[in-house]
Amino acid sequence: MPRPAHLLLLCALLLSGCASTPAHTDRDPRDPLESYNRAVHAFNEDVDRALFQPLARGYEKVVPRPINNGISNFFSNIGDIWVMVNNLLQGKPGKSASDLSRIVWNTTIGLGGFIDVASHMDLPKHNEDFGQTLGVWGVGPGPYFVLPFLGPSTIRDTGGRAVQWYKDPLADYVSSEDYPYLIALNLVDTRASMLRTTRLLDSASLDSYSFMRDAYLQRREYLIHDGNPPEQEVFDPFADEPLPPPR
Repeated sequence: MPRPAHLLLLCALLLSGCASTPAHTDRDPRDPLESYNRAVHAFNEDVDRALFQPLARGYEKVVPRPINNGISNFFSNIGDIWVMVNNLLQGKPGKSASDLSRIVWNTTIGLGGFIDVASHMDLPKHNEDFGQTLGVWGVGPGPYFVLPFLGPSTIRDTGGRAVQWYKDPLADYVSSEDYPYLIALNLVDTRASMLRTTRLLDSASLDSYSFMRDAYLQRREYLIHDGNPPEQEVFDPFADEPLPPPR
């Protein structure tokens, strides 16, 4: 996948290096499973520090940057297939056609997707998945839900992931013997792209669980509404009418 434009937010989607977990008495209504989620979050952090971070650091040192970028572009090009489908399901035929053009140009002129020529042809990379599609269709997110190894999600987004995993385009182009190795390569490549952000988070005193939860939920809301999430009204208990949203 290409280097993320918003590393801080994307790091919240996966695993972070911050380990502090203070006790909280206030419960977030979006997170009724907090006790379970915090336990899985702590497990994910331990696995990340023991396994994924060392692998990512070694990968970054060994693999030359041009090859690293090419590998990221290859997986991003495969991912554009589902992006195209979800844009169509969300009623965005123009963006879906743009995604198809990206796939064609990057697969042919871009040598199987290793070179992202489409981004230089006014064909921007979009970010859509089936969890977002369900949100556009009116399906509520449900409780916040941390997945083992995979990190932040919601009940809705977990269902969306399951649909896309069931029909992974990559599985149609490689043998069943090679598929697990490519998935592992994709995970390590993605984790390596977030090492700098992890170092920044490690140096800060944060409740990593709350940070990742809030960042993930805000990011998903932002993506579902294409960058224009609805403003939340602020209510004054002593007024008859709600106050206008904060500016």
